[in-house]
Amino acid sequence: MREFDYIIIGGGCAGLSLAYELEIYEKLKNKTLAIIEPREEYKRDKTWSFWRVFNHNFEDCVKKSWDTFTINSPSQTKYVECKETPYQTIDSGMFYEKIISKLKLNKNIYFFKNINEINQNNSIIFNSVNESKNIEGNLWQHFYGVEIETPNNFFDEGIFNLMDFACDQRNRVHFFYTLPFTKRSALIETTWISELNNNSPNDYEFQIDNYLSNHLNIRQCKINYKEQGAIPLFRQNNIRKENEIYIGSAGDMTRLSTGYTFLNIQEQSKYIRENIENIKKTKLFKINEKYDFLDKIFLRVLKNNSREMGNIFYKMFECKSSSVINFLSNKSTIYQDISIISKMPKLMFLKQLF
Repeated sequence: MREFDYIIIGGGCAGLSLAYELEIYEKLKNKTLAIIEPREEYKRDKTWSFWRVFNHNFEDCVKKSWDTFTINSPSQTKYVECKETPYQTIDSGMFYEKIISKLKLNKNIYFFKNINEINQNNSIIFNSVNESKNIEGNLWQHFYGVEIETPNNFFDEGIFNLMDFACDQRNRVHFFYTLPFTKRSALIETTWISELNNNSPNDYEFQIDNYLSNHLNIRQCKINYKEQGAIPLFRQNNIRKENEIYIGSAGDMTRLSTGYTFLNIQEQSKYIRENIENIKKTKLFKINEKYDFLDKIFLRVLKNNSREMGNIFYKMFECKSSSVINFLSNKSTIYQDISIISKMPKLMFLKQLF
């Protein structure tokens, strides 16, 4: 069985981002790489969005960018500008095509369907596949979205809706998320933060239909695309193995309070590329520990006070927009952290410290 210098398990966002980073900086010029991915074909299957707080490799895969957004509590709407850090959405189909076409030019890169097809003994392995099981009580951000096309102009394509809490909460945290791509097309998602073993929020199609008809007053539209997913809002307990490094969500690159992962993956990929020659002796790339500490408190508040979360998120954005965006993107200063914490209901959060 053939041996490789590097093995990437999982050819999704994290695995391909790392492979691309290594390839474009010529770290694979004299090295061999095996990518293990069972899918038969690459096609659009996800939407990755984030505030662009630093440059990345995939500007040409951005489907749309916005510099203004809204957040809605049941009774109020707030408009927020983000001109310095625009909100971007990556088209996964374009992302896959860009990376796969580049990797195919390197004869040292091979794709396999199963890890058992190759010898792993002497390779450095980058693993993006979670091995831990869902434990009762763990919170997930799970969602279902449709990209619709309306017969007439309907959307303001310059403003996206980050969170609309004016919807049925069912004793969980529920909001809708709308990304208008043109005046006649938008991605609309129903998003929940709850346990996965609670089935009450899972009538996704009914929720979307109800929101379109009764909230947005869209009676006729064409559905061009659907997506569904679940993001773990807890740290994984993957078993550490010699010569193996976890990447992506499996490597704790998901921000627990938000589910944002894409830009964290890009930072991790860059860090690995910069240290690839001594990667066995290099410490792991991690999100700053202060965010894990604050997020775990926030999630405990969320779990025990679900009815208040719309107002809590709304209050958060009463701070300067750059402070909130930097906080949600792991780039905040201690002063920005304090300004956000000061807006939170003190007693509610203090109870969750212990």
